[in-house]
Parts: sequence; C-alpha cells; structure tokens
Amino acid sequence: MARGPLAGASGPGKFSKRTDMSMGSTAYGEGVETAAIKGGAPLAKTPDAARVSTARPQGRPTRLFDETERPNEPITSGIAMGEGPGPEALGMRTQPQEEDDVRFRAAIRDYMPVLAYIASKPDTSPETRRVIRQLRDNL
Repeated sequence: MARGPLAGASGPGKFSKRTDMSMGSTAYGEGVETAAIKGGAPLAKTPDAARVSTARPQGRPTRLFDETERPNEPITSGIAMGEGPGPEALGMRTQPQEEDDVRFRAAIRDYMPVLAYIASKPDTSPETRRVIRQLRDNL
C-alpha cells in the first residue's frame, strides 16, 4: 500500500520500498472508486528508458588542440570585427535598438516609485540599493 508523504522516507538500500506504484488510496471506502478510475481507460504504456535514446549519434568531440575542422572559415566568424560573417549570421543584433532602449527606460520610469520604496526598506541589501540607484541615474 502506498504511503503518504508524511509517513517518512523509505529506508536505504535493501530496505527501500517504492511508494508510487499504486494509484489512489483504499482507505475509507475509496478502493471501489479507485478501481473504477483504473478500469475506465487503459493505462499508458511508456517505452523502456534504457532502450530509447534521443541523442543523435555523433563522432568524437573536437579536443582543444586538435586541427580545425573548418580550415576555410575565418576565426573571426560570428563577431563584429574581422573577416567572415558578423553577428547577424548567428541571429544576434549588432547594436542595441533605439526603440527597445526607449521602451526599457519608460518601463523603469513607471516602476521607479516601487523601486524607490524597495530601496528605502531597512532590510534591503546594499547591492540592491546600488542597482536601483544606477537605474535611476541612467534615466
């Protein structure tokens, strides 16, 4: 019979007992209701986790001092300087967007009364006060 969470932990090693194998309780006449629930639809079958692998088979990972696997690709590919494609190839923005900055500042302005209240509390950490001060000073 399954034990509730307040019954304590199961023992270690050979004394351990699974407590999640039965569905519902049979206490106080609930056994009939539990059996009806179990009989209403077949229980789901799950594949054996030991036999199912979701990882794609890959070769050996490249070690730090191995020869490059992309000899024709510049080392600066993906960054905003040098040869090769820039951050746009990685789907990154090259510069912060002005519109996002304006929206962020407006949101901080709207929340500043709440942030000022948090900073005024005696149990607020110095780090939190410093961040709130920086936000206020950069508006």
